[in-house]
Amino acid sequence: MKERYYSLDVFRGATVALMILVNNPGSWGHIYGPLKHAPWHGCTPTDLVFPFFLFAVGNAMAFVMPRLQQAGPAEFWKKVLKRFVLIFLIGLFLNWSPFIKWSDDHLVFKHWVDPDNADSGIRILGVLQRIALAYLFASILVFFTKTKLTFFLSCSILLLYWVITVAFGASGDPYSLQGFFGTQLDIDVLGVAHVYKGEGVPFDPEGLGGTLPSVVQVVFGYFVGQYIQQKGKNYEMLSNLLLAGIVMALGGLMWGELFPINKKLWTSSYVLYTTGLATMTIGVFIYLIEFRKASGAWSKFFDAFGKNPLFIFVLSGFLPRVVAMFRWKDHVDDNGKVVYTSAFNWFYKNVCDPISTDPRNGSLLYAILIVSMYWLIAYLLDRKKIYIKV
Repeated sequence: MKERYYSLDVFRGATVALMILVNNPGSWGHIYGPLKHAPWHGCTPTDLVFPFFLFAVGNAMAFVMPRLQQAGPAEFWKKVLKRFVLIFLIGLFLNWSPFIKWSDDHLVFKHWVDPDNADSGIRILGVLQRIALAYLFASILVFFTKTKLTFFLSCSILLLYWVITVAFGASGDPYSLQGFFGTQLDIDVLGVAHVYKGEGVPFDPEGLGGTLPSVVQVVFGYFVGQYIQQKGKNYEMLSNLLLAGIVMALGGLMWGELFPINKKLWTSSYVLYTTGLATMTIGVFIYLIEFRKASGAWSKFFDAFGKNPLFIFVLSGFLPRVVAMFRWKDHVDDNGKVVYTSAFNWFYKNVCDPISTDPRNGSLLYAILIVSMYWLIAYLLDRKKIYIKV
C-alpha cells in the first residue's frame, strides 16, 4: 500500500496559486521585481512557477504510472492520449476565447487568421499546450523504457538541446531573441500568424523548440515522486532529497555559465536549476507536513487549489476575458477618445489603486484579492466534493 503524501498536494496547489498571482496583477506596468519574469537571461521567483508545475505533473505521474503499466499499453494510450488532447484543446480554446473582441465601438469575430493582416491570428501554443506536450512525451518515455534508460535519455535530451541551440542558432549569438533556432521552427511549422508576438516580434516562449527540455522537467518530477514512494517517510529519504536538490541547483548554475539560465528559451541549465529548487522545496514541504505535522490553515489554503488545479487555472484565464466583454464608458481622454472600463478594471482603479501612493501596492493587492476569489471557488468545489479532472 503506497503512503499518502499530503505535502505533494499542497505543493501542487501552492504552484497553481502562485501562477494565478503572477498572471493577474492590477497593472502590468506596476509590479514588484520578484513578481516579474527575468527580461531575458536569469531567473526570478516568478520564473520558478511554471517549471514547478511541470515538476508537480511528474510527481503525480509517479503515483498513476504503476496502474497504467499493470493495465497494459492499450489502456496507457487511451488514458494518456485523451488527457493530452483535452489539455491541448483547452489551451487552444483559452487562446481563442471568447471568440469575439471589441474593435472601437463594435464587436468583431476573432478569426483564425485575421483577414486584414495575414501575419496576425490565433496563437496555437501556450502554457497548457506545453503542459500537454511535455506530459505526453514524458509519459511515453517513462512507460516504454526502464528507469536507467529513461534517466540516460533525459540527460541526453538536455545535452542534445544545447547542441541544437548552438548548431542551428545564429552564429555567435544563438541564445538571443533574434538568434534562437526555435523561432524559425515555430514560424515554419505553425505559421507566423499563430506565433506569440508579446516580445514585439514573432517569438513564442512556449514554442516547439523549448518543449523538448520541458519533457525532461516532467520526467525528473516523476523520478522524485518515484523515489519518495520507494523510500517511504524517513529521514534518509528526506536528506537524500535535499542533497539531490542542492546538487542539481548548483549544477544548473554552473552549466548556466555556458548555456545561460533562461525561461523563455527553456534552456537545459534552467531545467536543472529549477528542478533542483523544486526538489528542495518538496523536501521542505515533506519535512513540515509529514514529519513535523505543521499543516494547518496555510496548507489547507493551498490544498484547495490542488484539488482542481487545471480547472482553476483555466478559469483564471477565461473569466477576465469574458468579463472584459461587458464594458461601459469611463471617460474621454485629452484626445477626445472614449475610454471604456469593465468590472475587474474598475475594481482595480477605484478600490485597489488608491490604497497607496506606490502603485505597486495597489497592483499587488488586486492580485492577492483575485487569488482569494479563485480560492473561494476552489474551496466551495472541494466542500461539495466536485473535482473536475482532465
